[in-house]
Amino acid sequence: MKTVYLLGYVAPTWASLVAGSFVLVTLVLSIYLLFEHLSAYKNPEEQKFLIGVILMVPCYAIESLVSLVNPSISVDCEILRDCYESFAMYCFGRYLVACLGGEERTIQFMEREGRASSKTPLLEHSSEKGTVKHPFPMNYFLKPWRLGQWFYQIIKIGIVQYMMIKSLSAILAVILEAFSVYCEGEFKWGCGYPYIAVVLNFSQSWALYCLVQFYTATKDELAHIKPLAKFLTFKSIVFLTWWQGVAIAILYALGLFKSPIAQALQFKSTVQDFIICIERRWALLPLFTYMYFLQNLMR
Repeated sequence: MKTVYLLGYVAPTWASLVAGSFVLVTLVLSIYLLFEHLSAYKNPEEQKFLIGVILMVPCYAIESLVSLVNPSISVDCEILRDCYESFAMYCFGRYLVACLGGEERTIQFMEREGRASSKTPLLEHSSEKGTVKHPFPMNYFLKPWRLGQWFYQIIKIGIVQYMMIKSLSAILAVILEAFSVYCEGEFKWGCGYPYIAVVLNFSQSWALYCLVQFYTATKDELAHIKPLAKFLTFKSIVFLTWWQGVAIAILYALGLFKSPIAQALQFKSTVQDFIICIERRWALLPLFTYMYFLQNLMR
C-alpha cells in the first residue's frame, strides 16, 4: 500500500515500516527508563532533569515518524521538536549543576577555584587551574575567563539564549510557511530558511562552546557521573541532528538529488525524518541515563 501526498510524492511502505520498527524500540526503552526513574525517585534534584532529557527521545521519535508518514505537516511538527529540544538542553545543563550540589554550591566551587588560582605562584603550571583559556581562534576575540559567579552567568546565558532563539525561530518558521516564504532547505534570497539557519548556526555554536567550557571547568568535580560520555551523547543528539538536516539541504542544493521525487520540498524533510528514526544514537540516550542507576548503586 502507498499513500499519495502533495506535489506528487509517494511515500514507500517499506520506509514507514522500517522507521516505525526503530521508533517502537526507542519508545520501549524510553518508557522503561522513565518508569525506572519514577519507581526509584530518591534524588529529585538530579532525576527531574534527567526525566526531562529522557522525554526528548519519544518527542523526537514520534515527531519524525509522523512527519515521515505525512510530509505535508513536517514544518508544523518541527516546531514541537525544536521547542522541546531547547528545553532538553536546559534540563541537561541543570542536571550538571544539580550533580555539583545546586546552583549556589556550583558558584561557590568556581569562586574557590578562581581564588586558588590567583594565590598560586605564576611560575607554577597549576596557576591555570582557575582560568579558562580559549582555543584558536576564540583567543583572539575573548580574554581568558576566571572561574567565579561571572563565569557561571556567562555559561547560563549562553544556554538560555539558545533556548529562546530556537523556540522563536521554530515559531517564525511556521508563520513563514503559512505565507509560503519559508522554503525549507532552499538557499534563496527570498526565502526565510537560509536566514534562520545562519542565526541558529551562531546560536548553537555559542551554546555548544559554553557547554564545552563548563565541562572543562568542572570535569574533575563531576568525575563520578562520567561527564564526557554524557556530554558527547547529548551533543550528538542535539547539534549533529541539526547539522545533519543542513547537510541534506546543501546536498540537495548542489543537485546531488536529481530524481523527480527528490525535487519535492517534502522529500528533503522526509530524508531527515527517516534518518532520525533509524539512527542508533537514540538508543544511546536511554543507555546514557541508565548509567545514573549504575553510579548510584556503586555509591
